[in-house]
Amino acid sequence: MNRYPVWKYAIIVIVLLVGLVYALPNFFGEAPAVQVSSAKSTVKVDAATQARVAEALKAAGLAPDRLTLDATSVRARFTTTDDQLKAKDALQRALVPDPGDPPYTVALNLLSRSPGWLTALHAFPMYLGLDLRGGVDFLLQVDMKGAIDKKAESFASDIRGALRDKNIRGSAVSRNAQAIEVRFRDAASLETARRLVEDQFTDLAPVASQEGGEFKLVATIKPEAARRLQDAALKQNITTLHNRINELGVAEPVIQQQGLDRIVVQLPGVQDTAKAKDILGRTATLEMRMVDETTEGRAAEMGSGPVPFGSEKFLDREGRSVIVKKQVLVTGENLTDAQPGFDSQTQQPKVDLTMDAKGGRIMRDVSRESYRKRMAMLIFEKGKGEVLTAPSINGELGNRFQISGSMNVVEANDLALLLRAGSLAAPMEIIQERTIGPSLGADNITKGFNSVMYGFAAIMVFMCVYYALFGVFSSIALAVNLLLLVAVLSMLQATLTLPGIAAMALAIGVAIDSNVLINERVREELRGGASPQAAIHAGYDRAWGTILDSNVTTLIAGIALLAFGSGPVRGFAVVHCIGIVTSMFSAVFFSRGLVNFWYGRKKKLKTVSIGTVWRPKTDGATSVAEAK
Repeated sequence: MNRYPVWKYAIIVIVLLVGLVYALPNFFGEAPAVQVSSAKSTVKVDAATQARVAEALKAAGLAPDRLTLDATSVRARFTTTDDQLKAKDALQRALVPDPGDPPYTVALNLLSRSPGWLTALHAFPMYLGLDLRGGVDFLLQVDMKGAIDKKAESFASDIRGALRDKNIRGSAVSRNAQAIEVRFRDAASLETARRLVEDQFTDLAPVASQEGGEFKLVATIKPEAARRLQDAALKQNITTLHNRINELGVAEPVIQQQGLDRIVVQLPGVQDTAKAKDILGRTATLEMRMVDETTEGRAAEMGSGPVPFGSEKFLDREGRSVIVKKQVLVTGENLTDAQPGFDSQTQQPKVDLTMDAKGGRIMRDVSRESYRKRMAMLIFEKGKGEVLTAPSINGELGNRFQISGSMNVVEANDLALLLRAGSLAAPMEIIQERTIGPSLGADNITKGFNSVMYGFAAIMVFMCVYYALFGVFSSIALAVNLLLLVAVLSMLQATLTLPGIAAMALAIGVAIDSNVLINERVREELRGGASPQAAIHAGYDRAWGTILDSNVTTLIAGIALLAFGSGPVRGFAVVHCIGIVTSMFSAVFFSRGLVNFWYGRKKKLKTVSIGTVWRPKTDGATSVAEAK
């Protein structure tokens, strides 16, 4: 009756082992480390960077405990803070020869001390949020009106070019707020333009009207197109912020959307608010210029002559000199999109560029005059310019053209990202900022940890005293619930915040509530005269319905908090929802496995250790029976 098949015990053992492995990294603490990340969007951090870091540390007589390379940085872990500070100075000297134009950011950091075999299993500790580690918190307001105004201006330019191409004369295009107005002299031109806008500009809703002897077409951006534009602007701003914040050396920045037009930026471990503001507010500009391919220009590129008058010298991503003319053809404002892909004929990686009407017209004229000549694409940050690429013009260009040649898939993706996210899609302003010191964060960790542990210990003592051996089973199940909760949060690489710790404390209470229901149900069956084995079986079966109902309703409330809440509320809701799921496993499935393992083998079981059972006598009085 009260026996689990072998496969159920196998599930319990596997879950416990997995939970233990993925929860372990949280108990090793953190070690001082130095992080090297890119300070420029054109500088890549790769295996060669890792080798340079290793050589610089070896030359300084420093041996890191571990040297690792991830997607955006090289991290060297040390035993003491003294070695950490020495390593930072050594790497600063080796990798940043010019502090005014740093290619890399060398920052202090903290890394987990967990052993290599855990890291090889992708077992990492939970991230600590701003309120536990300290740092700065910004709330940014995105100017959506500015983004739509910019798009309306682009539409006006495109319509002006389309009317010119269709040879529709006598039209005057202007922008009035977010509407594009086109005036005509006759009705025939108005009707032709209206059909043109409907066919080529599907995001616009044209309305024709007549004012006296003048004919007017007013095109407004459709509501669904405006929403799509706002979403795209918000996502591009978030991508750009991610690229910029890499320079600060922040290990786990939180950059997420809040509402329709706000972005939350949390930088744990960063205390320099002014530096963070400078990074967030920086603008990057993209320019396209022709390469100076005169004899003097080629000589200057080879280093055997001066830079010709009217040209400038820049370096490309590999450090080679490129001489470009000072005349700017188009800027990033004319570039509307850049996407990586593959050439349909050669199957080589490429980048597809889309320009607005003005940029397309300029590129068309330039390509006709400069066939087979090179055009450089430069990105400017902090007043310093670098050449992203300098391809040859191999055909007539227009609003849409591609860059292809000697690049792989990764390079094509990187180039598209740099071209697309070099600057913000919409202006932003900081409307709220908050700074939390590291000492306050450490104090929050201590208090939060103590609250969970003290609550856990008090519940264990009560359960063991009141329910005897069944209380011990419940306490073990509660410990398993806490272990699984930490393990799942670590697997998800969730960010633990102070509200999350509060949700952990609540999860303990919710989990033990299920065990109390089970134990009281078993007692009730014993009071009714059932045998111990039958009481255990009926107690778990009949308590399951109540446990399921109560946990599902609580889970619905947690999902509502997760769906409609933001910031700390969402952090609480995530831990709360996961805690409910793990509590149902530990309080019902796992605890029943313990009980079945202990009592299920005994065929002639006479008593169970579940504390005092008050059993009524047949004459109406009550008697006390100790179920041991």
